[in-house]
Amino acid sequence: MRILEEFWYGNIEPTEYDTSFNKEYKKLVELICRDEEKLRATMTDEQKERFEKYTDCVREFQTITDCLIFQNGFKLGARMMLEVMEDN
Repeated sequence: MRILEEFWYGNIEPTEYDTSFNKEYKKLVELICRDEEKLRATMTDEQKERFEKYTDCVREFQTITDCLIFQNGFKLGARMMLEVMEDN
């Protein structure tokens, strides 16, 4: 039960993942940051405030989505393990 111990003591963070190997991910993050900087440079203060509220909502939505995906993936993995462990 080593993995459960590691999880209990906070040594495993299910929301962290290594993206350093994924060139597509890195490229998209750079594009998003560059375009956001360009967009903000053209905005009024009121538009910046509205955009900030929008990005906050998108982040919250993404957090909820990530949690649901994690839960579904965990459940699928558990169902797979149960099926593997069944005696036929």
